[in-house]
Amino acid sequence: MKSRNKPGLRSLVALVFLPAALVSSPAVAQQDVTGDWYGTLDVGAMKLRLTLHVTQAEDGYSATLDSPDQGATGIPLDELLVEDGQLVFRLNRAQLEYQGSVDPGFTTITGTFTQGGESFPLNFGRTLPSAPRGSPEWSSERVTKREVYIPMRDGVRLFTSFYVPKDTTRTYPILLRRTPYNIEPRGEERYSMALMFNAHLIEAGYILAFQDVRGRYMSEGTFVDVRPHNPDKRSDKDIDESSDTWDTIDWLVKNVPHNNGRVGITGISYPGFYATMSLPDAHPALKAVSPQAPVTDWFIGDDWHHNGAFFLMDAFSFYSSIGRPRPEPTRQNPRPFQWPNQDNYEFFLELGPIKNVQAKFFGDSIAFWPELMSHPDYDDFWKARDPRPHLKNIEPAVLVVGGWFDAEDLYGPLNTYEAIETQNPPTTENRLLMGPWFHGQWAFDKGEELGNVHWGAATSDFYQDVELRFLGYYLKDEGTMDLAEATVYDTGALEWLRFDTWPPANVQEKQLFFHPNGRLAFTPPKVSESYDEYVADPMKPVPYTEDVHLRRTREYMTDDQRFAARRPDVMVYESDVLTEAVTLTGPIVADLFVSTTGTDADYVVKLIDAFPDSLRDYPSNDKDVPMAGYQMLVRGEVLRGRYRNSFERPEAFVPGQVTSVRFELPDVAHTFKPGHRIVVQVQNSWFPLVDRNPQTFVNIYEADEEDFQRATHRIYHDARRPSAVRVMVFER
Repeated sequence: MKSRNKPGLRSLVALVFLPAALVSSPAVAQQDVTGDWYGTLDVGAMKLRLTLHVTQAEDGYSATLDSPDQGATGIPLDELLVEDGQLVFRLNRAQLEYQGSVDPGFTTITGTFTQGGESFPLNFGRTLPSAPRGSPEWSSERVTKREVYIPMRDGVRLFTSFYVPKDTTRTYPILLRRTPYNIEPRGEERYSMALMFNAHLIEAGYILAFQDVRGRYMSEGTFVDVRPHNPDKRSDKDIDESSDTWDTIDWLVKNVPHNNGRVGITGISYPGFYATMSLPDAHPALKAVSPQAPVTDWFIGDDWHHNGAFFLMDAFSFYSSIGRPRPEPTRQNPRPFQWPNQDNYEFFLELGPIKNVQAKFFGDSIAFWPELMSHPDYDDFWKARDPRPHLKNIEPAVLVVGGWFDAEDLYGPLNTYEAIETQNPPTTENRLLMGPWFHGQWAFDKGEELGNVHWGAATSDFYQDVELRFLGYYLKDEGTMDLAEATVYDTGALEWLRFDTWPPANVQEKQLFFHPNGRLAFTPPKVSESYDEYVADPMKPVPYTEDVHLRRTREYMTDDQRFAARRPDVMVYESDVLTEAVTLTGPIVADLFVSTTGTDADYVVKLIDAFPDSLRDYPSNDKDVPMAGYQMLVRGEVLRGRYRNSFERPEAFVPGQVTSVRFELPDVAHTFKPGHRIVVQVQNSWFPLVDRNPQTFVNIYEADEEDFQRATHRIYHDARRPSAVRVMVFER
């Protein structure tokens, strides 16, 4: 069975931390199945060796499992069954199961490894495999590890590890990654699992350095979420992430052996923010920086808010574990939150108003949660955390990387690139790479598909080639710099496009107008009076996906939207079947004319590619979702309606009054092919991805149950009030 969800390390590391009591199970005795079995699990860009030790027990078999590349040995399995040539084992507390077929000679087991709903082919044999590329054993043969504390200008010391190539006949650039996510949980003698995703950099000849940022894990000091930049430092006590990065680089180039005096910085997500913050007043040794999916604006478009709407599920999931206090330096990760059930829709609906999060679960233990709740509008608290105003006078070369289907930080890369581009002279080396990826997929997975949608190639290989060319040119003087200003993947045509600017210059702005009877067209409506009317009930919000599950999926970004079209509180507008291709590049603007009987409302607008009903021979998926007529989400975004005119000064709606609501959706690069249709959906909830709007003009973070009210909504589409979606059509 093929997996719908591709994991990173999170689920597999459960092998280390969730040993269970050994329970032997009755089975038909087949003595030759005993002994050691060896397999290699291929998880995206990572390979892990697994060893199964089977012994005869009084009433059947017992077994233990090793994961040598994770340093885990002797994990007792809860259950091992062998019967009629089939072998099954389970580790219940890790949600792990394996089912395989044993050959008659007892030399191979062919089967499927499943953990947490994610499945992968896994075959066992009797031959011990060699250490996988990037594994700790493989890495230890090529690089030497050292752990140090680096002093900052205010005396605080930051925990840092670095890995130097064992070939000491030449010098190497340093690649630094600063993170709040625990660089060395395995201890001083063991090599970091992060090296598994950096084997290409080890092979290419780089010194890899990792650092716990101030106040996290083994580093000293106090942690501040997305620490504001201080451009006016007057003493050594005035610090920020830029100064910590400067001090770290200065120490590294003076103390790490065999470095060539040049440093690059990369990072994905939160580490992407730290990469961005290395740019203001950069150290002269810093020559290349690659912010990837960088956290940029936590109110307008990244992580916790999109256009002022609170992304409840992500914020709760993150802070319920990562947000827990660290009283002293430690290598230990916090205990995960114990969810009371496996249905996120049910859990967050039963939670009630947002203020119940603290009352029922967090109390005063999560420091940043009260900060979130006490700043409902776009005030100085949020503005101070935005790095973009400080991205001026940039000296290092920059490669900004992002994924078109990044559910967490799509806003960040597009707007970081734009800020550097518009605030610096044309000679600044600033490039953009956007691929068909979920959050960080380019670094951790092959990038062949996302959910049910396939790209036809391992697109992450393209990223790795671009990364090596970028770093090699600026840190080693290798090759020529012929990368385009903007390299983006067309997620409909399934091809890479290269542009001199982003958004591209050769585009024509057009409007996709809503029409009566659910039509969508590039021509405006001519009727004098037309609208769709429906009721939205915050007690029955529109789900963000049709699946019942716990964790927010990354696949929802390309999920089939037919389920939503069947709801009476989702308005659908569909074009005729296209007779020629339509390529959209750049931002999308929702331009709506609406009214509501309430005093507040959220507006969710989704751009969808409806595949032909006659589609055949599309790659299969593990849920057997019919791809004929599939409605692929290309882009979706939400606006909290009170912020339609200003994020700083919210305004209530006047009940029954026709109101203009206009907001921008993140950029796309997508071709709608002939035979497809363009579809737009409009709705007023997206739960539990986004918290429920009570539809009354109150502070939502202080709202009570009685504040949540049904409201009747209208979307107008006539000559005087032509609701539309503005798009940029690329002229090929």
